[in-house]
Amino acid sequence: QVQLVESGGGLVQAGGSLRLSCVVSGRRFSSFNMAWFRQAPGKEREYVAGASWQGGTTDYAYSVNERFTISRVNAKSTLYLQMNSLKPEDTAVYYCAAGIPRSMQPRMVTDYDYWGQGTQVTVSS
Repeated sequence: QVQLVESGGGLVQAGGSLRLSCVVSGRRFSSFNMAWFRQAPGKEREYVAGASWQGGTTDYAYSVNERFTISRVNAKSTLYLQMNSLKPEDTAVYYCAAGIPRSMQPRMVTDYDYWGQGTQVTVSS
């Protein structure tokens, strides 16, 4: 059984930083495309950033580009999201997702097969 466990969320002031972590167990981590999504109250879950299973390709939503950095350490079965210059509009529950590769540009919820429980990120103004 594949499990994803996120950590690192919290409350931060605008302009601050947080680092999220996601540990994957139950299946070989390096076989998955990995991504972070987020969901704010009353809104749909949206793609934030992704890292390909080969480890060489990263991708970002326009809203977080140049502020957030996604990375993965296959030897630790861990995915990270470094978030800098946080804004109040970044407030959301952040979810880690793992997907068996099947799409050329995996940015949709349906491109991912396994999800973490989510971690709350709140940015105060």
